[in-house]
Amino acid sequence: MRGVLRAAVLASTAAVALSGCAGGGGTTDVLSEGGWPARYSDSRNSSTATAGGLDDISPAWARPLGGQVGSPAGVAANGQIAVTASTEAGCNLFSFQIGNGRKRWCTRLAPGATTVTPVSDGNANIYVGEDGGMFSFNDHGQRRWRIPVSGTPRSAQFASDGKLVVVTHFGQVNIINPQTGQLVAPLFDLVPIPAVDDGQNVPRPASDHGLAACFGGSPDCPVATNPAVDLATDRIFVTLWRPGADRASLVAMRYTSGDNASVVEEWSTDDLPGGAVTSPVLSADGTVVYVHDGDGTLWALDSATGTARWNQRLDHAPATGPAVTADGLLLIAADGAGGSLLALRDTGDGAETVWERTDVTAHGVPAVTADGLGYSVIDGGDGPAALVFDTSDGRTIDEETLTEATGFPIGTAVGPDGEFVTTTHDGDIVVLR
Repeated sequence: MRGVLRAAVLASTAAVALSGCAGGGGTTDVLSEGGWPARYSDSRNSSTATAGGLDDISPAWARPLGGQVGSPAGVAANGQIAVTASTEAGCNLFSFQIGNGRKRWCTRLAPGATTVTPVSDGNANIYVGEDGGMFSFNDHGQRRWRIPVSGTPRSAQFASDGKLVVVTHFGQVNIINPQTGQLVAPLFDLVPIPAVDDGQNVPRPASDHGLAACFGGSPDCPVATNPAVDLATDRIFVTLWRPGADRASLVAMRYTSGDNASVVEEWSTDDLPGGAVTSPVLSADGTVVYVHDGDGTLWALDSATGTARWNQRLDHAPATGPAVTADGLLLIAADGAGGSLLALRDTGDGAETVWERTDVTAHGVPAVTADGLGYSVIDGGDGPAALVFDTSDGRTIDEETLTEATGFPIGTAVGPDGEFVTTTHDGDIVVLR
């Protein structure tokens, strides 16, 4: 264990019920109910929605974005979809209406924007980073503010007091007033910046330096994943590859709000061999944090101390963390050939298999609805297919071929009325209802 760091956080209605008066500021429902406002839906990165699911889905619309997609779409509570794509010209940040696929607005940011999911608040304002900066736009696409940062932000979060938490891939932590775009706490660097003792005129790397390494986890991208936040304590969890280390760490920080706002490191577990390629995920009660290391082991750690509760070697190395349901199921998709869809239950000192679907190859973390349905994209007989399944036993509820989508599935989201929303690496966005 170690101590040295600072903050990052997210808010979402699924987690607000668990929140207390954290950090001295009280809990604010920034994201409101409905939609899929962040990359993994809520502050816990749990990939669970507040909307109920659909047991009979049909394709509604699909649109090509004109470039490859590197991060899933986000869906605001009013159904406005925000997504980025790596296009050669024109827009690379898009907003669509979920009902009919009509493009509301688009704009072009620096290339780093295409590696993250835009985050929406309850008013459908979005927050998205680019190389060297963090932006906010309103629901009509008008720019609200921009603040410079060191590095490229990962997908943002909200603290329990409604402040925006932005951690860049260099490990710089920014706590920002979402209305004004101004810092409300001193900058905190998870990776120390060069000092006088390091020599004169030590150059800072360009804000996009090492960004490509974030897809696999590397010392060139110290913070490759999204933070998770416990709104009851304003404790922030982030993976970090420290300079000179041979493996990644899981770090817990705490944000304290108020006149003397600050972020401090509480603990660090420096034992993730092969790096950390998945974001940390919190249990529903916030007492356990889950993370995969790069060697294919799932770790469960005490969120207050970092003490390992258990670890379990899997037959694969997932590219995304588990979805964690309110009743304690961990749903894991094994990407790639021979992959499966697996449900585990945390027993306190280990994990037991509840069910496993070896007959499907599922991609990306499954999305879970409020009434216990799971959404995932699988390899179907005629290409990628949308799967709706019962999370309690894994049985198929519905399956629809995605005839207008090509390429590797990037992620799945749930709309405010249970819509199935998915994107592909080739640059397609597809909605089923």
